[in-house]
Amino acid sequence: MFPPDDILATAAGWQQAGHDVAVATVIATWGSSPRRTGSQLAVNDQAAFVGSVSGGCIEGAVIKEAMEIMRTGTPKLLTFTVSSEQAWEVGLTCGGQVEVYVEKLEP
Repeated sequence: MFPPDDILATAAGWQQAGHDVAVATVIATWGSSPRRTGSQLAVNDQAAFVGSVSGGCIEGAVIKEAMEIMRTGTPKLLTFTVSSEQAWEVGLTCGGQVEVYVEKLEP
């Protein structure tokens, strides 16, 4: 796992290189969850990413949303639960719920 400092340092490096960057942060979990509150994932406009918000089960969906958020600049709160249809699509079968806040980093 990447320490938070490494994730944010990588995000800052991408920005300095001229890339748009979004950061996703786990803000709440209930029940079984592979990552704790505060876990982060940084994504750049080339879909490169570092960090994790779920251990792999929802990263694809979060990255897709991050790409849109970089385009629009509008942050978004994402909620994934085992009871939602989307949970099965993205593979969230751990039995818990995860809320992830995704925002574009401004220079």
